[in-house]
Amino acid sequence: MDTITSLAQLESLFGEIAAPSKLKEISFIHPHYRAMIEASPFAMLATSGPDGLDASPRGDAPGFVAVEDEHTLLLPERRGNNRADSLRNIIEDPRVALLFLIPGVGETLRVNGTARILVAPALLQRFAVDGREPKCVIEIKVDAAYFQCARAILRSGLWDAAGRQPAGAVPSAGAMLTALTKGEIDGAAYDQALPARQRGTLY
Repeated sequence: MDTITSLAQLESLFGEIAAPSKLKEISFIHPHYRAMIEASPFAMLATSGPDGLDASPRGDAPGFVAVEDEHTLLLPERRGNNRADSLRNIIEDPRVALLFLIPGVGETLRVNGTARILVAPALLQRFAVDGREPKCVIEIKVDAAYFQCARAILRSGLWDAAGRQPAGAVPSAGAMLTALTKGEIDGAAYDQALPARQRGTLY
């Protein structure tokens, strides 16, 4: 049989779950997990909605996701492209998942929970950077939290300097937009203006 179609087949393929893999999953933010969140400058936010799934990056200074208490995280929503795919999904389905990465650290942290979108003025002010408030703050009530072992990071060599791609190794944003719009967008002009635009609109 070439396709796995049942849980029994899947469990037979992988075997039993190791005890540490079960014990590391808890329903709150342990102090060690809090330390990981506060050291992380980058996370992936996964959501689900009527139009499908979404996984999008979030990043800022380490600790940009605030641990309000052991059951609550606060994620400021900064300026972006206004697609708001994650937020649209949360309105329809509050279930979310976060994956926190820490440069130089192999272990990652996974958090699953339910979210809501907050816009209280005092809360937005709390997360202001350079006088600029986030558009909103995503409050996440934690259902499960656990660290992920380092195998994927080690296999990928993600933090190894030798694995960094040189400039021009992959298509630029402008090149991709030119191709995708069949020349409607001037990719060279887009790339030229992009660094200044990004610096001016980070917050």
